[in-house]
Amino acid sequence: MLRGFYTAASGMLTMQRQQEALANNIANANTPGYKADQASIRAFPEMLMYQMGSENIPTKQSKNLPVQNPIGSMNTGVYVQEYVPNYVQGSLRETGVTTDLALIDGVFPDETGSIFFTVQNENGEARYTRNGNFTVDGQGNLVTTQGYYVLDQAGNPIQTDGMEFTVTPEGQLQIGAQNIQLGIAYAANANELEKEGNGLFNGEAGPVPAGVTYNVQQGYLEQSNVDATQSMTQMMESYRLFEMNQRVLKAYDESLGKAVSEIGRIG
Repeated sequence: MLRGFYTAASGMLTMQRQQEALANNIANANTPGYKADQASIRAFPEMLMYQMGSENIPTKQSKNLPVQNPIGSMNTGVYVQEYVPNYVQGSLRETGVTTDLALIDGVFPDETGSIFFTVQNENGEARYTRNGNFTVDGQGNLVTTQGYYVLDQAGNPIQTDGMEFTVTPEGQLQIGAQNIQLGIAYAANANELEKEGNGLFNGEAGPVPAGVTYNVQQGYLEQSNVDATQSMTQMMESYRLFEMNQRVLKAYDESLGKAVSEIGRIG
């Protein structure tokens, strides 16, 4: 009975964590470049159940030998192993703002590969983002809306000197007579990157290798790839599963209460 109690409880916790991921996705449905999180649900290892018994051997000593009759396997619960971002390209929205940039995925030799803008966080460390909602600060640096420096290919902040600039599809900023290559990074396995908030990713990424193609679109923003309708449907499904596990848990609790109060009184 206690095993079923904990199995139902694990189902409730799993649905709660899935609800949290879905709620966060819906909250960021209008965040440029946001990648929806998907809850990876796994089952605990199955247990092979046996019926314990004994078999009488008709001998002079009348010995009993222990026997085990297999009943079958039983699952011991579920859990959310991790949140995996969905790196599918979001739709593009035209803004007409020259500092807004959108990355358009091209050909990647790795199925799990993805490209990112490189920025510098408040600690001076390189981070990666798909949010191209940039602006120019008071010192003429190209920055994110959070104030993080946008980096060039050499890892330096991009200085515009407050001048107007154009961006080629290859990611080159043309500022006057200068051509500055945007710091576009490629992660061969984007699933290994870690979300840090503010649209930033941390992990292993490097220069774009040969065979990887992409485009940079100026005056556009990549929208979130969250499907709000689908997320709401999934929230309703997980809520119903939560309630089902809750009812099972309540039934186990009532059975345990009877076992403690009534069975003890009968004895």
